[in-house]
Amino acid sequence: MFLKPFETKQMFEAILGSIDEAIHVVNADGITIYYNQVAAINDGVEIGEVLGKHILDVFPSLNKQSSTLLKVIENGKPIYQQPQSYKNIKGQFIDTVNTTLPIKVGKRIIGAVEIAKDLSMIKSLSQSLLDLQGKVHPPKSKPVSISGAKYHFDDIVTASSEMKKIKNLARKAAHTTSPIMIYGETGTGKELLIQSIHNYSNRQNELFIAQNCATLPSTLLESTLFGTKKGTYTGSIDRAGLFELAHRGTLFLDEINSMTLEFQSKLLRVLEDGVIRRLGGTESYLVDTRIIVAMNEHPHRCIEKQQLRTDLYYRLNVIFIEIPPLRKRKEDISLLVYHFIKKYNYSFNKLVVDIDSDVLEKLEAHHWPGNVRELEHTIEFAMNMVENDKITMEHLPVYLKDIPVMKKNLAHIKSLRLTVEQTEIELINQALTKTNYNIMQTAKLLEIPRQTLQYKLKKYQIEL
Repeated sequence: MFLKPFETKQMFEAILGSIDEAIHVVNADGITIYYNQVAAINDGVEIGEVLGKHILDVFPSLNKQSSTLLKVIENGKPIYQQPQSYKNIKGQFIDTVNTTLPIKVGKRIIGAVEIAKDLSMIKSLSQSLLDLQGKVHPPKSKPVSISGAKYHFDDIVTASSEMKKIKNLARKAAHTTSPIMIYGETGTGKELLIQSIHNYSNRQNELFIAQNCATLPSTLLESTLFGTKKGTYTGSIDRAGLFELAHRGTLFLDEINSMTLEFQSKLLRVLEDGVIRRLGGTESYLVDTRIIVAMNEHPHRCIEKQQLRTDLYYRLNVIFIEIPPLRKRKEDISLLVYHFIKKYNYSFNKLVVDIDSDVLEKLEAHHWPGNVRELEHTIEFAMNMVENDKITMEHLPVYLKDIPVMKKNLAHIKSLRLTVEQTEIELINQALTKTNYNIMQTAKLLEIPRQTLQYKLKKYQIEL
């Protein structure tokens, strides 16, 4: 039994209407041909107000460039998980995340379909939840008030000459207002360095605010950074963003490469002129906020992967600091181990005074993909396990016990530099003997330039 055309249409409409997501379909001219109830609720309109009308007539805050539906009709390319903020016909601001796909018959585009998830209610609910938690569980005692940054340069424990250079560079940079970009693997201590910069600067008595950009979608991040105007979305109030709150202080933005490229352009404009405008507002505010950003992937790699705009990179990359991973500064391991033992002696009310040499060898042999953070957690685990005054192998996490260790009783092995030098001297003497001390022929035999051979003869004091 075959369904009649109008029955098929009714069946598809019933299916689409039962989906708990907003669905909006337009034809090639931008006229709405399907619009479900969820979409109408999200947009604050009736289905009849949208059906049969051009999308720009119903949503006047959009245009051909900002409408994802019209953009897909124009270029035929699908758009996935694209944040969008717009004002509906009643003047209400709507925040959604859209997936928009072209509808094709053969190679001809006959329309586009958009599936949207509403974020406006999530914003309102999250704020209501915070307010409710504050009423149901009021704090019994108030925390100690700080500017937001508790670490100083003295808290950065290191014996590495490279890390000492980085600390000196950071101290100099602290006294200016230039943006700073810091790159380092996860756990290398980027925020420790950034807080130290703030506390060493003349902004130390002002707010330090940190925001991980990867934890919020762009629409929520925009309202978080720039603030909101009352009525922007359901339940919104006049609220200052982080740029305003950090006025005359420091704003630390972590993982900026997680921002969409579109939002990065908005951030760039703020960095250029220091002017912000709250979401849904018309007033502009001039802010004096020092920006420090951090990434756990090299910015050049992020640019190659189109995760970071080049113009934003050059605007932020005034002062660039690269923190080396722990595996490249192993001289810090034993120093950090005793530092963390001291820290957790105080926290756990213990009196551990030593650590077995085999344990230190094991720690120095580890690659430390989690860097200093992983090392600290390892010592914290050991401090939970230890019952006497010395950390031994039994107190280490299981995964570390299987790491092979090269014993330190290899004193008979010469240093690499001395071994290379002795090998060079032997080869040069052999070649000289074979060529009867002819410089040109010796250089040719060794496959090096004559000037290089003469340099090495002088360096090693080889008599002809």
